[in-house]
Amino acid sequence: MHRGGILIVFLIIAALSLLFDWYVFFGLKTFTNDWQSKQLRYSVTFGYLVISVGVTATLLIGLGSFSTAKGMTPFHEWVLSLFLTFFFTKLFFVLVLFLGDIGRFFYGIVNYIAKPKGKVIEPFFPARRKFISEIAILVAAVPFTSFFYAMLKGKYDFKLHKETLYFDDLPDAFDGFTITQISDIHSGSFDNTDAVQRGIDIAKAQKSDLFVFTGDLVNNAAWEIEPYMDRFSQLKAPYGQFSILGNHDYGDYITWDSEAEKAANLDKLKQHHKALGYHLLLNENVVIEKGGQKLSLVGVENWGRGFIQLGDLDKALQGVDKDAFKILLSHDPTHWEEKVRYHPTTIHLTLAGHTHGAQFGVETAHFRWSPVQYRYLDWAGLVNEKNRYLYVNRGFGFLAFSGRLGIWPEVTVITLKKKMA
Repeated sequence: MHRGGILIVFLIIAALSLLFDWYVFFGLKTFTNDWQSKQLRYSVTFGYLVISVGVTATLLIGLGSFSTAKGMTPFHEWVLSLFLTFFFTKLFFVLVLFLGDIGRFFYGIVNYIAKPKGKVIEPFFPARRKFISEIAILVAAVPFTSFFYAMLKGKYDFKLHKETLYFDDLPDAFDGFTITQISDIHSGSFDNTDAVQRGIDIAKAQKSDLFVFTGDLVNNAAWEIEPYMDRFSQLKAPYGQFSILGNHDYGDYITWDSEAEKAANLDKLKQHHKALGYHLLLNENVVIEKGGQKLSLVGVENWGRGFIQLGDLDKALQGVDKDAFKILLSHDPTHWEEKVRYHPTTIHLTLAGHTHGAQFGVETAHFRWSPVQYRYLDWAGLVNEKNRYLYVNRGFGFLAFSGRLGIWPEVTVITLKKKMA
């Protein structure tokens, strides 16, 4: 969707939010109706109205500056996140209140039908009961507190995920070989340098043999990573650091003054990968050698279902022995779904990212859910199909919504093991 279309969508949502405000206002009036202090009643009802409408107004002002900015800044993301917090809080409040009003409506109908002849029952709708407003407040408190937790803590609550994978044809020298993966840094969204460093320290502490980054270093512009260059350059591994590009790295989601400016931005970003100490793989491969044996590390440009299909697996595999043990870095898991798992050349392991797990969901030992699953078949963690593995990293950073809830930022460590006969 182009930027103008996004603005129209948000204007419609903002109008709906203001309608919710009207409904919530009267629900709060019911809740405070029996309070003795008139001043306190007004502080709650009109105070809510001022804050909530103010958040919506700030969103509209923020959208105005977004239309002239080079993409979303942390300011834009915070404004959007606060708006979403209030929007979903109001939505839950309104749903409870609305159910109560439906009950009042049917109660009025039943009373009207059952009334004795000639007797007038007033009013047709009984007054809202305070306990309905109390329930609405309790229910609305769940998204309110959850969203604030997601914004204040969740987005930097880094989790370490470890997987051990067994292969028949893994070269003996690579038995126990470890790979640390991070993905989707989205450096343009960061607003807490110390918190970012905590995630980097977790990755450093793994002391893996190989480090890989699987795309989306920035939201849109190369300069976004510059304040963090000295931090992410701390990620070193004995067998090297390798990276690929993600869909956001190409700068396709903002307006540039010219194609030359856009191309220069991408060139600068590639230089930043080099300055970070990352070997950027652009539809190419390298050989990792250990103890006289080899594996092939292959990296493609972004290939996504329906957009930015610059990844060329055949080109990237040129010169690779068909019997070599192969690890592929490919940002978007739909590339694995549609191309890699069916490719005549066996790719033993594909490392991807991109989905962020929608930054929201539920993951337990026996149950997983995220809204992103309605778009992506494989959206987080490990997938195995006929011994071709895909691992989808949940992302190191965040985008648009300045928070994470249930799907936490991730550092991955994969250990390769030789399957014993």
